[in-house]
Amino acid sequence: MHAVAPLRRSTKAVVRTVVLALSAALAFVTVSTGPARAADGDVTWTVRTAANGFGDDRSSFNYGVNPGGEVEDAMVVANHGTAPLRLAVYAADGFTTQKGQLDLLTQDKKSRGIGTWVHATHDSVLIAPGKSVAVPFTVTVPRNATPGDYVGGILTSLKQSDDVEGIAVDRRLGIRIKLRVSGALRPTLAVEDLSVGYDGTANPLAQGDATVTYTLHNTGNAVLSGAQKVTLTGPFGTLSVDAGRVAAPPELLPGEQWKVTVPIHDVTPAVRLTATATVTPLITDAAGSTTALAPVRATAHGWAVPWSLLVLVVLVLAAAATAFVLARRGRARRRQREDERVREAVDQALREKVADRS
Repeated sequence: MHAVAPLRRSTKAVVRTVVLALSAALAFVTVSTGPARAADGDVTWTVRTAANGFGDDRSSFNYGVNPGGEVEDAMVVANHGTAPLRLAVYAADGFTTQKGQLDLLTQDKKSRGIGTWVHATHDSVLIAPGKSVAVPFTVTVPRNATPGDYVGGILTSLKQSDDVEGIAVDRRLGIRIKLRVSGALRPTLAVEDLSVGYDGTANPLAQGDATVTYTLHNTGNAVLSGAQKVTLTGPFGTLSVDAGRVAAPPELLPGEQWKVTVPIHDVTPAVRLTATATVTPLITDAAGSTTALAPVRATAHGWAVPWSLLVLVVLVLAAAATAFVLARRGRARRRQREDERVREAVDQALREKVADRS
């Protein structure tokens, strides 16, 4: 269950919240066996799955249907308030938010899958205080439906106006529906746009930090998550560094993408780095069992130049070259002075010899 604050387009505009509160059954990573309750105190109703041939205490609706097939089920709505409650009922397609949570399209957004296949017996329901009402619905899969996984939900909605703010608030509670249309299942996860960047330090002998980024793309027709591993190596596979535990991505619906950023510390600036991302796709069947598929790998290269060390080396070489030149010049000056001293001595000896003869 999670809450999303309503968006304000203007003080007089109608505001539709994406979801104020959803059943924990709407989230892939959290499972709740109890009824879905809104986090907001103003929401006085709960929703849960009906007890029938599909089960007595389900956390969500989960079906396997052939193309052209049909399923009948029901959602139970309970009014815990002190006044009669009329709620709108509708279905919508699901999507993964940037925070990794499952959300459902608002009623004004067009659905293309479950949102168009699920039909409740009534588009609204009236519930007396302290009472519960079963809302039957039918899932009708088109004959030309593509095999694979589809995720959405059935929702109850209450729109209330706020005279002070001049806005309308849409509070929603719903339960996830996961549907697998029978046929060839192609679970495929791709690693795309892999890149690596390096950030060194002023210390010429210290290690730095690297950042590996890539995009996970569910290119198949099944809902997938994955276990991730990222490593960095220097030239010829040396100086290998493991990123350690990389957080698992959310379960991605077919066609969805998820941006991954992995920081790696204590990286030696080996001039040329090679980043390798290994992702093992994970698929969950209708019984809740998770199966690991063949790992998918991608590599990319990036520069990790130790600029401060290079500057230090250049300075040392420059100092050595300067010292060599100065020493060479000193030796040349000393040789020149010695040659002049020898010439002067020879000239003096010749002058003394000539003087003796005369």
